[in-house]
Amino acid sequence: MRLDALPPMDLPARTRRLRERFADAGVDALLVTRLPNVRYLTGFTGSAAMLLVGAEESVFVSDGRYRDQAGEQLGVAGVDARIEISTTQAGQRATLSGVVEPGARLGLEAHGVTWAQQRDFAAEWFPEADLVPTEHLVEGLRRVKDAGEVARIRAACALADDALAELAPTLARRPTEREFALRLELAMREGGASGTSFDTIVAAGPNGAKPHVRPSDRRIGIGELIVIDFGCVVDGYCSDMTRTVSVGDPGPDARRLFEVVLESQAEGRAAVRSGATCVEVDRACRDVIEAAGWGDAFLHGTGHGVGIEIHEAPRVAATSSDTLASGYVVTVEPGVYLTGVGGVRIEDTVVVTPDGADALTTFPKDLLL
Repeated sequence: MRLDALPPMDLPARTRRLRERFADAGVDALLVTRLPNVRYLTGFTGSAAMLLVGAEESVFVSDGRYRDQAGEQLGVAGVDARIEISTTQAGQRATLSGVVEPGARLGLEAHGVTWAQQRDFAAEWFPEADLVPTEHLVEGLRRVKDAGEVARIRAACALADDALAELAPTLARRPTEREFALRLELAMREGGASGTSFDTIVAAGPNGAKPHVRPSDRRIGIGELIVIDFGCVVDGYCSDMTRTVSVGDPGPDARRLFEVVLESQAEGRAAVRSGATCVEVDRACRDVIEAAGWGDAFLHGTGHGVGIEIHEAPRVAATSSDTLASGYVVTVEPGVYLTGVGGVRIEDTVVVTPDGADALTTFPKDLLL
């Protein structure tokens, strides 16, 4: 996977759009402390940084480990921010506190700041500022993916598709769940992924009834349902896909379970479009499963947003207040889980369009290998 073949992303425009949201949020500046949001605005991939976005100037601070990396990555991204590197927290505090004017309304990311941090910011970092909790200012921008973001998610999905296509035939050799999960992860990395987007799930037989079970040393059996949920990261963007397969015929009951979930997923996919509510998409999936008598065995929401984080807005669930818009990237992943028997989950990652959705995951949904 050649990153230079992916279309560029306009990161400076993201900061401009963020500033446009300050008035409605009642702030003069925002202190960005959540690392996924720092990356979204600057391209920085390190493990420690803060970004203060003011009305005119942005100031990026990190520690000495990232002296060279910060300058390189922000420069490549074209981000106009003053970079200050300090090996001590006191130095970073002095830099940022000197930027904020007395009486300024400084926004904090309410979902990314601990109580202890807020107390430190109020007492020591910005004692003369008016600290204001903000809700998802950057995350709101992240909901709509631009062409460069969609291309990266699509590339990550393609790597996952290819890895499963290469390795699915080896299930006939009855590897353990753990062995197959590791082979999938290695194949995605060899294809160009920087890592996995979450811990790979391989759950065979009765283990498939546990939606987020860890792969075990149990050998995969012939004629049993195998739930495979996995994804990878390309240039910071995640993929997510689930397929349920069987080596040999799992029997009529398992085939019926698979057919119901497959129909449910198709109905959910068909419901995805700009302007549809997430509740409507969830209901489209849930109606099929409830009609089959397994409503109580659909144990989770229908999907979630995917981007820099594997789980981000919007939520596709019965309790969601979100409405889909063009450029959103979400999963559609209904499932049924029967204790002691097994489970079926089928998941695609799709990008919302005005008239529907385009699938970014394309591996076939055939039960039998």
